[in-house]
Amino acid sequence: MKFTTEYLKEERSQEWREALRKSMKAKERTSMERIRMPEVDPNVRNKNNQEVNYGLKEEQALLESHRCLDCVDPTCIPGCPVNINIPKFIKKIEAKDFPGAATVLKETNALPAVCGRVCPQEVQCEVSCFYTRKLGKPAVAIGNLERFAADYERDSGRISVPVVEKSNGIKVGVIGSGPSGLAFAGDMIKLGYDVTVFEALHEIGGVLKYGIPEFRLPNTVVDVEIENLKKMGVNFRTNFIVGKTETMDDLKKVGFEAFFVGSGAGLPRFMNIPGENAIGIYSSNEYLTRINLMHAANPDYDTPIFSGKNVAVIGGGNTAMDSVRTAKRLGAERAMIIYRRSRTEMPARVEEVKHAEEEGIEFMNLHNPVAYFTDEKGRVTTVRVQKMELGEPDASGRRRPIPIEGSEFDIEVDTVVVAIGVSPNPLIPHMMPDLKVTDWGTIVVDKETMQTSIPWLFAGGDIVRGGATVILAMGDGRKAAEGMHRYLKEKVKKKS
Repeated sequence: MKFTTEYLKEERSQEWREALRKSMKAKERTSMERIRMPEVDPNVRNKNNQEVNYGLKEEQALLESHRCLDCVDPTCIPGCPVNINIPKFIKKIEAKDFPGAATVLKETNALPAVCGRVCPQEVQCEVSCFYTRKLGKPAVAIGNLERFAADYERDSGRISVPVVEKSNGIKVGVIGSGPSGLAFAGDMIKLGYDVTVFEALHEIGGVLKYGIPEFRLPNTVVDVEIENLKKMGVNFRTNFIVGKTETMDDLKKVGFEAFFVGSGAGLPRFMNIPGENAIGIYSSNEYLTRINLMHAANPDYDTPIFSGKNVAVIGGGNTAMDSVRTAKRLGAERAMIIYRRSRTEMPARVEEVKHAEEEGIEFMNLHNPVAYFTDEKGRVTTVRVQKMELGEPDASGRRRPIPIEGSEFDIEVDTVVVAIGVSPNPLIPHMMPDLKVTDWGTIVVDKETMQTSIPWLFAGGDIVRGGATVILAMGDGRKAAEGMHRYLKEKVKKKS
């Protein structure tokens, strides 16, 4: 029997679907092509903040779920930093139990709708899929199916709240409401702890809100996931800077037993080249935060931002793609990426590069800025770039870019966004002299427990890694929750 969309459209009993599933041979499953995610037309989406990917329809999700071979030893699970039981949730979709699929996801993932959108599955769970490892074919679309299940539950209006253990009365604090802090909070509240998340900004979500544009991750999606954490019992306090509003000692005096630091890497890096302090040159952090969180693109707000007609974004990562695609949506006639390595070495997700190219972004690979020039008012007008060539691999494993002497030339610009990386937020390390940090300012932790040199302090995400993906930060948060749980249990045991 050939499995087609037409069969899926028919109403069949659960018994019929189960019989059909069992009757399908592995050969039939592996011959099915991966379902392509529908997208908004590039020439429409590059003028607004509409989400680029539409998401899978029910029939498409069912077809894609049937590609999963339900391996005896599923290698996709170890590839997931938060250890989602991938075959289990996909088989729920295959059985048309979409709410059940969402429930499985939330057993280990506090933010499934977020991860389904921004996780680099292609280098994590999907690269470990049997199709890719053994057959050299496109992997099962794990991320797209994760998004489908989470979105289906949200759109149904019947969102399940994970089971939470009875309160044990122990108070723990979370510094930062980014992905690492939210994942930590979700696991700790399940274990019965009294959890409070302290956020310095006026909105909850950290980089999910200020760093990722809505055309990639709508705020409404983030808000629903946060609301579910609130229903579980997590407390949130915004406009609260730990170390300024109140110190950790102040919080310990009111009963907090331990803390998790997930304050991120919000300190921008620059290249320190001539003219870099000119008006119109932004860090990607400032540029995206002002637009995403402070409505700076709207002239009616008090914090407007000038995003010009000729915009150069320096860098080749996901943040650079977010910045240049944002500039295009704000009306840039020429929006360009300037990156010192080739396309092959670009750290951005392949999908993000593809979307940027479709939307009319210009790529100037193997070029590097060496100076900026301004008008009489100090506003940037020109970037001087130098051509590069690739040499031997450096410490990152990528081929080192080497300047080509005498290859410099000038490009007219009126806005420049520097997206070459970030450094950890220094506030917590500066106020805790006994805290062990690296030369780069990241907090040193035990990699198994995420415990710092101060026993009651745990940390994860960019404050430890110096810059990483959402899902790796979430993995740190889950690992820290497990580590802190063991620490607090042992502390209680010693007291008794």
